Amino acid sequence: MWMQVVLTSVWGGLMALERRAFLQAMVSRPLVAGTVTGLLADDVQAGLFIGLVFELLHLGGASLGGAHAEHDTLPAVAGAALAAGMGRASGSDATPAIWALSILVCAPFGRAGLLLENQLDLRARKYFGRALSAADAGNVRAAARQNLRAMWPQFIFYGLICGAASAAGPEVEVLESWMPLPLLRGLAWAYPAMGVAAAAVAVHGSHAPKRLRIALLAAGCTAAAMFAFRELA
Repeated sequence: MWMQVVLTSVWGGLMALERRAFLQAMVSRPLVAGTVTGLLADDVQAGLFIGLVFELLHLGGASLGGAHAEHDTLPAVAGAALAAGMGRASGSDATPAIWALSILVCAPFGRAGLLLENQLDLRARKYFGRALSAADAGNVRAAARQNLRAMWPQFIFYGLICGAASAAGPEVEVLESWMPLPLLRGLAWAYPAMGVAAAAVAVHGSHAPKRLRIALLAAGCTAAAMFAFRELA
């Protein structure tokens, strides 16, 4: 368990850096980041299906100038880690009810992650000025050190949040085990409904003439994926 918590922490920290600080090869997109989180936590399906919902939910988000969209990576990684931890505590892979519960718990992390990112950006500004001064003086090593000093809090704080979500899985599973069966069934059926809502958000404001068909297709694929999972289980 603790090895998976450590791996999730490292992965979450790296994804926070990849999102803004380096590479930016879209590995930190919710679908990719969530799926890899599930792979590290031995529950690829949880990572895939949770990442799918958050990918649709944040598909239209973009950082324009000083206006930044909500942190799309943090809820996907944390949600996949939480679901995998809950499934591990129950003795099997996570179920659609666990997926839905993890999405509900971790969805607010998008806003919280943005607020934290803004605070860390304010801190990084002083290192930006120092790096420019060092570069102007021809001291490349000093400039690189300032860059690393500005980046490490991103890795630490977001990694700790993702690791905490993984470690909290068994505790949340205890609460889930106390839930009545009708509520668990409702959560299981809530997952495709979340896919519908996320697809609607993804096409909101789009001028594509077939945007309604795209939303219905995405929702249908989400529901089909859940039914396929139930049949295989």
